[in-house]
Amino acid sequence: MNKLHPATKWLFRISGYFGSIVLVIILTYALLVPAGLFLSFRSGDNLSVYITIVAIGMLALIIIFGEIYAQLAYANWGYEFTPRELKIERGIIWKRYSNVPYERVQNVDITRGIIARIFGFSTVNIQTAGYSGYHKGGGTLAEGYIPGVDIDTAERIREFVLNNISGKHPNKSGL
Repeated sequence: MNKLHPATKWLFRISGYFGSIVLVIILTYALLVPAGLFLSFRSGDNLSVYITIVAIGMLALIIIFGEIYAQLAYANWGYEFTPRELKIERGIIWKRYSNVPYERVQNVDITRGIIARIFGFSTVNIQTAGYSGYHKGGGTLAEGYIPGVDIDTAERIREFVLNNISGKHPNKSGL
């Protein structure tokens, strides 16, 4: 299996930060705030000191959870081009295996968001007939979604897949 560009960890890290913000806020309000208010009123301590400690703890948890998510997501994402299909494997807790046959491919798009441009990688979207997935951000998500490959590799992937679907020079060896 081919691995993603190392800088793709930043995409996963940012996604992990947003996810962990929600988790930490829920945990804080569900567990820490009631206990802190009880202890604060009982012992006469200053409430602002407790709130500062909770805020620092929340920030630390967000960073820790985001980093763990980034490392695990990066380590568990791979793709492979075979003579007949693209195989994608991803997932931390629940593994997802996708096979995208070249005969169903309609188009190959290469995109570069701001983080990708900064770190020098691309996202390859291999769109297929009959697939209607949606991205968390609201846009459509291609079935053959590879979020972080080197810019030159993305161009080679695009040429390889387009050659295989057009039947011009089918490459039987894979990429």
